[in-house]
Amino acid sequence: MDQSKFDIGAVETGKPSFKISDEQIEDLIFRFARDISGQVSRDRFDPIIGRDKELDDIMMILLQRERKNVLLLAGAGVGKTALFVGLAQKIHQNKVPKKIQGSRILEMEMSALSAGSRSRSEFEGRFIPLIRGVAERNSVRKDAPIILCLDEIHMIMPGCIASGAAGVADLMKPYLTSGDLYMIGATTRDEYDDYVKADPALDRRFQKIYLDPPNDEECKVIIRGLKSRFAKHYEIEISDEICDHIVYLTTKYMRRRNHPDKAILMLDQACARAVMAGKTELDQTSVVNSLAHESGLIPSALV
Repeated sequence: MDQSKFDIGAVETGKPSFKISDEQIEDLIFRFARDISGQVSRDRFDPIIGRDKELDDIMMILLQRERKNVLLLAGAGVGKTALFVGLAQKIHQNKVPKKIQGSRILEMEMSALSAGSRSRSEFEGRFIPLIRGVAERNSVRKDAPIILCLDEIHMIMPGCIASGAAGVADLMKPYLTSGDLYMIGATTRDEYDDYVKADPALDRRFQKIYLDPPNDEECKVIIRGLKSRFAKHYEIEISDEICDHIVYLTTKYMRRRNHPDKAILMLDQACARAVMAGKTELDQTSVVNSLAHESGLIPSALV
């Protein structure tokens, strides 16, 4: 795509009328967003298991007439951004209400938006046209809205001085209340308390969904559900019993990290270690040695 077709520097973000073509929207998306729906259609992601309730909650908010903005709150590794993928998978499978059938899930990429920007105004000149263009497109075409996702949404808050994007949240507020912008943000509970909650005007524009880590039994279901994908990738056999043992060991020895991320990480590393050793089946030795490498403990202590 010719990236010169849309001169974002020429956009006046304060202008009352703002017309943007489908081609210009696609140019902005190409430069500053990740097309999750497109990747889902190419089967680039593992299935999202055990989050049906949270996905239903997201869809219920997106169906509302106004304030269609979701804020996912959870610790690192719990699976906040996995819900972006989970929603795209539901849409791809046509397992969503009619109002959002065919919707496109896009994740705004903060690194691309901020790359090369020397000032806040330059960042705004990229961020706001994307927000505003998507909202305008949704207002004109009520079917299959574009749904924007933004991980680490606290980075756009005024108090987050480590971010060059800090402060653009104020410019987002009108679009969040218009009913034409569908947004799913994500951050940790601590960052929500420190930054987002400090701005009540922005906070009330989002409806919060709290995610807890899956318990051990729920995590076993997740790991068992993913084992066929890992078995195919590594060309190795993986038993249910070894999946359960991975959950047990990561719960016991990786207490600073959350499920399911830590169990998935250990499954991946253990499979790689087993293949390196020439094994055709994932065994306990490969799991224990991988956990020892990750935790710094000696293998004999991991029982």
